[in-house]
Amino acid sequence: MAKRGSEKNTKNKAKHAKLMDRKKKKEREKKEATKAKLAALKEKMKVLNAKN
Repeated sequence: MAKRGSEKNTKNKAKHAKLMDRKKKKEREKKEATKAKLAALKEKMKVLNAKN
């Protein structure tokens, strides 16, 4: 038999997906920031080593 009324759990699923997407985006941005920081540090060390 078919269910009556509103669908079960669709609002929670949408909210959970939204929160997980936000979390993944935050982790991705943090990883990219770290990568950029390391690249800048590598360039700085390369310049310092070239002077010596």
